Amino acid sequence: MPTALTATQIELLAELRRLTSADFLHTDSTEIAPFCTDWRGRYTGAPLCVVLPANTAEVAAVVRACASAGVPMVPQGGNTGLCGGATPMGGEVLISLRRLNRIRSVDAENNALTAEAGCTLHAVQEAACTIHRLFPLSLASEGSATLGGNLSTNAGGVQVLRYGNARELTLGLEVVLPDGRIWDGLRALRKDNTGYDLKQLFIGAEGTLGLITAATVKLFSRPSTQVTAWAAVSSPAVAVALLGYLRDLVDDAVTAFELVDQNSLALVLQHMPNTRNPLRTYDWQVLIELSGHSALAERLEYFLHSAIEKELVLDAVMAKSEGQRQALWALREHISEAQKNEGISIKHDISLPVSCIGEFIQRANTALRAQSPDVRIVCFGHVGDGNLHYNLSKVDSQSNENFIAQSPIFNKIVYDLVSALGGSISAEHGLGQLKCHEVLQYKSQTEMDLMRVVKTAFDPQGLMNPGKLLPAVN
Repeated sequence: MPTALTATQIELLAELRRLTSADFLHTDSTEIAPFCTDWRGRYTGAPLCVVLPANTAEVAAVVRACASAGVPMVPQGGNTGLCGGATPMGGEVLISLRRLNRIRSVDAENNALTAEAGCTLHAVQEAACTIHRLFPLSLASEGSATLGGNLSTNAGGVQVLRYGNARELTLGLEVVLPDGRIWDGLRALRKDNTGYDLKQLFIGAEGTLGLITAATVKLFSRPSTQVTAWAAVSSPAVAVALLGYLRDLVDDAVTAFELVDQNSLALVLQHMPNTRNPLRTYDWQVLIELSGHSALAERLEYFLHSAIEKELVLDAVMAKSEGQRQALWALREHISEAQKNEGISIKHDISLPVSCIGEFIQRANTALRAQSPDVRIVCFGHVGDGNLHYNLSKVDSQSNENFIAQSPIFNKIVYDLVSALGGSISAEHGLGQLKCHEVLQYKSQTEMDLMRVVKTAFDPQGLMNPGKLLPAVN
């Protein structure tokens, strides 16, 4: 908190204390510290305070007070974001939604569930499980990542290939608007053609248009069978061809198809205990999972044998137990944590047409190594939806510090190629602080103008999460 407060800030703090309680309004630097730095440790900011409302009505009251005082706000869920989108920049009221953690309703017949924004993804998954249903949004941080935060970045995760991303899984929203009004859009309908689909404006908006306080999401029948394999391939282009062959054989039984390069796997094996390489060393691997209600193990085994004969697969192993299945998934899910343990990297969360994945990796690797011969490229991601996590660093920590300082040079190499291939510079992590200026180079002026019109219509004072997603206009 700033040392010298203005009269307006003092009055606002008194009002927020009245609206919540002393236990849930933090101004002490020790108390607010866990909320002030992003998961990667790259961004840190000093908010005016941290407030933890108990319910939607309290959120609305807090927002009204901030709007009246003209003080900016930063919404925050589990603080697991990777682009600094939920990290304060300085002087804002940080509104943590962690206490909004109730499952409000579960409807088995309608395959729908309504949960508050502070529920972790794991809690939503468990609530669906109690009625023998599946909520498929799944990612490595699901034990701490919250539903609201994942909606704010339109998260994808590992099962997008079959079920779609957060946008496609959402039926309705409850949102506190920047003036403190509450929009109740919690309709559990698959069809509602009565005008603009307002919920889609808030999904992926990173809290810049309002605070999502609850959501109604789609559920699915739980698969009775899940089968998983780890396979080596000769190149990313072959991995794409392999996915096409797999889908021809089993259609929508493919739940996940994850690409992992050797550098990614090596970091996991180095930093994460109780992990081991399921095969000998290969440059490229894929994690394959099928789910459904039929004899999938036999179908996956047939596929792998056939793919080896066709020289699409070099070697493969299938999980024979749930423990083995979890061990294979751990190799994929621990990549980000292992890379974090290694130090800061230049992260790229990019989206490409699936058909361009092989070309991008080949051309980007060549261009980056021409610029910096000893660059370490860590490449992994979701082949089925074209989303790659393409991260750069140096092995030596001192060299890496200098390398990170040159981020704009390497970002331009990557993003120019992504743009040339018809891709996007952000697939599922959002823009946050990290890319809000960079996006200006890759979106048309018309697109940016339209986005600012929407922002101004919802938030004319510019108080909702300033400095994120949309750069300030000078």
